[in-house]
Amino acid sequence: MHITQRKKNLLKTISPTRIIVSSFALIIFTGACLLSLPIASNDGKSIGFLDALFTSTSATCVTGLVVADTLTQWTLFGQLVILLLIQIGGLGLITLATFFSVLLGRKISMKGKILAQESISDYSFADVIRMIKSVIKITICVEMIGAILLATSFVPRFGARGIYLSIFHSISAFCNAGFDLMGDYRSLTLFSGDPIVIYTIAFLIITGGLGFIVWKDLYDFRKTRTLYLHTKLVLIISACLIVLGALFFFFSEHSNPETMGPMNFFEKVNAALFHSVTCRTAGYNSLPLNEMTEMSKIMTIFLMFIGAAPGSTGGGIKVTTFGILVMAIISNIMGNEETVVLRRRVSQMVVNKALTIAGLSMVLIFIMTAIIINVEKQAFVNVLYEVTSAFGTVGLSTGLTPELHNISKLMLVFTMFLGRVGPLSFAIAIAMRENKKLQNAVYPEGKIMVG
Repeated sequence: MHITQRKKNLLKTISPTRIIVSSFALIIFTGACLLSLPIASNDGKSIGFLDALFTSTSATCVTGLVVADTLTQWTLFGQLVILLLIQIGGLGLITLATFFSVLLGRKISMKGKILAQESISDYSFADVIRMIKSVIKITICVEMIGAILLATSFVPRFGARGIYLSIFHSISAFCNAGFDLMGDYRSLTLFSGDPIVIYTIAFLIITGGLGFIVWKDLYDFRKTRTLYLHTKLVLIISACLIVLGALFFFFSEHSNPETMGPMNFFEKVNAALFHSVTCRTAGYNSLPLNEMTEMSKIMTIFLMFIGAAPGSTGGGIKVTTFGILVMAIISNIMGNEETVVLRRRVSQMVVNKALTIAGLSMVLIFIMTAIIINVEKQAFVNVLYEVTSAFGTVGLSTGLTPELHNISKLMLVFTMFLGRVGPLSFAIAIAMRENKKLQNAVYPEGKIMVG
């Protein structure tokens, strides 16, 4: 009895951040063990623990980078393990555990509610259980709709197997994972002229990338007739990035004979729009990425770094972080002492969080890029592309990842993990500081010249 009480007390002292991070690490390790089994590989031999760890990390962190072709390497067992990891990673282990506890009639403790609230980045503590239920229900409904739409194209093309492909790709797209079963690393390049596939996948990616708070706010709009500033910022910036990205890729690639050159106008528009959507966090591609222009690669890196919305299935520094930083710069240029977004004042603490997340993210990407360049001796843009893709949990690749040295693979594993939990962890850690001595201390002002 005494030991049990000690365990409970120990659990109470562990910060929510550590529990969330540990839950992802546990799922990744479990997935790696399953994928390293001979039964998971088509050749009947173990792929090796490192490659299994890489794949498990990529699936759990909903990234999509692969060291082996998903169709040819993995058996049905291996593919189902990957699919389960994607679903768990997209929603979060804490979210799923809370949902099933409620489903089984178990009482959720105060600690459990705090964990659930931070897992989905919800504002309201009181409604967190209802929010969890809504998240699961919406996820199931959207994935089912996506699978049905994809089946209208996949079933005529692949027969009965098209049903399985539709379910797999619907879950992968909604969770912004980017894993595909088309073989030979082709992703969706065979479907650039198929609007059903392209726009269904794009719809799933966008829906999964908006975030749980935005879903709830949009659903409640019919009653409240108002939206959070967060929701407005997510919708505006997401729309701007999609449109501007599509225009950039269209003009950058429309005459490239290796990408959009042979396409007609309609196919070029589809390809440009889809790439603008997918490079934010999803990892599917309808164009050969290694053949794109250098400018297109740089623009893709920029969009991958920004990523999706907080509390979503996507990664990156998040669109709200990017928006706050832009508005902070504009407010400073206009001589305003405070950051103003859509006629609303943003606290300096939020601006500081945004700066911290963006700064630490850039440092991480720079360090990992430098290490991998030193190991691989590859072009800077291509390595930066892979590292940013890993950090943003995007999964787009110029083909470099499968050829990487083991050290580089480990660096990408670490980058994917931090990309999925890092920015969230940084924000939670800053928000939950409890060192009152440091918070209340008053220091003399020092003058430093900048600029």
